[in-house]
Amino acid sequence: MTELSGQVAIITGGSRGIGAAIALAFARAGADIAFCHLDDEAGATETAAAITALGRRVHHAALDVADSPALRGFIGAAEAALGPADILVTNAGINIRGPFESLAEADFRRILDVHVMHTVIAAQAVYPGMVARKRGRIITISSQLAFKGSAGIVPYCAAKGAILSFTRALSLEAAPHGVRVNSIAPGPIDTALTQARGAAWRAAIEASLPAGQLGVPEDIAATALLLAGPGGHFYVGACLSPNGGDVMH
Repeated sequence: MTELSGQVAIITGGSRGIGAAIALAFARAGADIAFCHLDDEAGATETAAAITALGRRVHHAALDVADSPALRGFIGAAEAALGPADILVTNAGINIRGPFESLAEADFRRILDVHVMHTVIAAQAVYPGMVARKRGRIITISSQLAFKGSAGIVPYCAAKGAILSFTRALSLEAAPHGVRVNSIAPGPIDTALTQARGAAWRAAIEASLPAGQLGVPEDIAATALLLAGPGGHFYVGACLSPNGGDVMH
């Protein structure tokens, strides 16, 4: 595949799971890859080796995406090493669970910083260059829970909804400059985070899904590749939601 030949893609949270699958899909399509991670040196080393084995250049670093100066520094270093970013995927995220009344203000701020502000800061870091070159793709990661909500994870659902609104608003500013801004809202995906929920949780979710099974990270990577490649040109402020029928919108 050569859809992304000669391009540079920056992916936050790219050492494992969905982020790693996106990084590898982009590398197979010809892109050089920069990704960051938080305390996952083993995963980062494995993913970087796989990208290198595909003949692509790679740059990676460990940082907390809620640390805005560190995030800007990572993106600057990535562009210095690989060249200007053609594609940005803001994938990094966390979750804090608990009844609404028990969650501290710090919990809400942490979720919003990691999800929403990291998305904003990363986009701001690459956007001026994309505008100057009159081309670029920014892909944010939301969730189907932005549409349906879920008890016990109010901050997460709120953050994912905010990401969707940010995406739609920025897409209107960006489109006249040749920059496409879109979002992906995954449904339940088989990753280390969902595996930690246990077999009973998985069985209940799969029984509720029309598709009858959890998705895999490669399902989300295929959607990201569509939005990043030539086929994504006519998507502006869209939200693609590979979710096995969990939510239809």
